[in-house]
Amino acid sequence: MTPSSPAQQPQAGAGGAAIPRFAKSGASRPVRDLQGLPASLGRIGSLEVRLATRKGEIRRAQKLRYKVFYKEGGALADIKTRVTRRDICPFDRLCDHLVVIDHGFINRFGRKKPKVVGAYRLLRQETAEKNGGFYSAREFDIAPLLARHPGKRFLELGRSCVHKDWRNKKTLELMWRGIWTYARHHRIDAMIGCASLPGASPLAHAAALSFLHHHALAAEEWRAGAPAPLHVEMNYLSRESLDTRKALAALPPLVKAYLRCGAKFGASAVVDRAFGTTDVFVVMPIPDIDPRYISYFGGPMPALEAA
Repeated sequence: MTPSSPAQQPQAGAGGAAIPRFAKSGASRPVRDLQGLPASLGRIGSLEVRLATRKGEIRRAQKLRYKVFYKEGGALADIKTRVTRRDICPFDRLCDHLVVIDHGFINRFGRKKPKVVGAYRLLRQETAEKNGGFYSAREFDIAPLLARHPGKRFLELGRSCVHKDWRNKKTLELMWRGIWTYARHHRIDAMIGCASLPGASPLAHAAALSFLHHHALAAEEWRAGAPAPLHVEMNYLSRESLDTRKALAALPPLVKAYLRCGAKFGASAVVDRAFGTTDVFVVMPIPDIDPRYISYFGGPMPALEAA
C-alpha cells in the first residue's frame, strides 16, 4: 500500500491519532531481532525477501523510496529530503521494514554487491496504539473501523515501492510471500493501508475510482472514509455507463494486485498534494483473501487452520 504524504512534521491524524514525536525523526531504527521469524522469508533466484535488521538496510530502503516517490513520481521534496536523498518518515522508527534484496546485482565497478530493490513498511496494531495510531489515520477516519472489530489484530501496509528495473511479477510475488509469512507469524486478522493513484486530480481517475466504488466497495463493517475536509467522491460514473474493462486497465498494478487477492476499498478518496497522488483506503480481512493466494504464498493462517 503506497504512501500518503511525507509525514515530515508531527500533526493530528484524520482519525484523531497524533503522529508520534521523536527526538530525532530522521534517524533509522537501531538493530533489532527477528521476533522469532526466520532470517529469510523467501527467495527466488538471486532475489531474497527479509525483514531489515540493520540501519543500513533501512537507509537503503529510504533511498529507494526517494527514487520512486520523488524522482519518478510527483512528490514534493523539502530541503532535508533533497539533501539526504532519502524518504524519511517518523513512522519508520515504529515499523518493521520488509526489503527485497538482489544478491546478484553488479555495481558500476563490476563487483557483485547486494542491492535493495523493493520495500514495504509494516505496522502492527499493538505498536501503533502505543505510539499515536496508524499512519493511514492521517487521511482516513479508521477509528470506527477499529472499534467495530475489538480483539482483532490489524496490520498496516505502507510505503511500498519497487525499483523500476525490478518491477515485475517475480519481485511482487516475493514481497507478498514475505508479507504473508509475517502476517501468519503475528496472527493478523486484517490488513489495511492507503493505495495511491498517480496524480492529484481525481477527475483524471473518474473511471478507476468509479470501478472501485461499484465493484470493490468494502462491506459496511469493514468500510472507512475520509473526514469532510479531505473527502473526495469516488462515484463519478454510474454503474451502467462504466466501461469496466477500460476502468480496470486504468488501475495501477499494485491496486490490481490487491483486487486479485480479494481486497476491498473505502467509500471515499483523498488528494495528497505533497505526494501528487489520489489515495484510496484498502482493507483485506484475512478470511476474505482468495484461498488460491493463501495456498500459493505459504498456506493458511494458524487461526484458520484451527477452525
